[in-house]
Amino acid sequence: MARGKIQIKRIENTTNRQVTYSKRRNGLFKKANELTVLCDAKVSIIMFSSTGKLHEYISPSISTKQFFDQYQMTVGIDLWNSHYEHMQENLRKLKDVNSNLCKEIRQRMGDCLNDLGIEELKLLEEELDKASMVIRERKYKVITGQIDTQRKKFNNEREVHNRLLRDLDARAEDPRYGLVDNGEYESVIGFSNLGPRMFALSLQPSHPNPHSGATTASDLTTYPLLF
Repeated sequence: MARGKIQIKRIENTTNRQVTYSKRRNGLFKKANELTVLCDAKVSIIMFSSTGKLHEYISPSISTKQFFDQYQMTVGIDLWNSHYEHMQENLRKLKDVNSNLCKEIRQRMGDCLNDLGIEELKLLEEELDKASMVIRERKYKVITGQIDTQRKKFNNEREVHNRLLRDLDARAEDPRYGLVDNGEYESVIGFSNLGPRMFALSLQPSHPNPHSGATTASDLTTYPLLF
């Protein structure tokens, strides 16, 4: 049974379109290879799919550059020269853009103003004012962020300091702290009139006073607790 003719139009279904492209591309490359082998022809095929993927075939007996060089000689045009001229045109445009940008930068720095008229000077002034406003807002934002960071650090340090003070006060009120278990000190006496956190340690001498068994004022040694 002969195959029915298909209507030549764009295949709307994406999957079917990709499958058809792959099959017909392989068939086209097969025919090109047959022409190369059977007829000693030089064939080059360059294809781009709808997704932009490149597929190409070139006869094994020739390179792509040689193929295009022969094409230029046969047709009488210079593909590389036109490409070079196009690149030169793009280069000139880029140089003009760079020159204008450099001129605008110098004008914003106060140079190259002699050729500007009153309207151009007003426009330049407005642009500088807008730029200054943006820079000022950014500067204030950075300063505010630094202030917030330093404030957080200060609050953390103050909290640590207060916590240490509370721990020291709790230890001072606990009778287990401040006494020496080896019996070298007889007692710990706090004096409020000697300043904050001042304590007197009553030293028990190794040789008691034979005349008096009482502890004298000289036996009291005060030690400031610095915290």
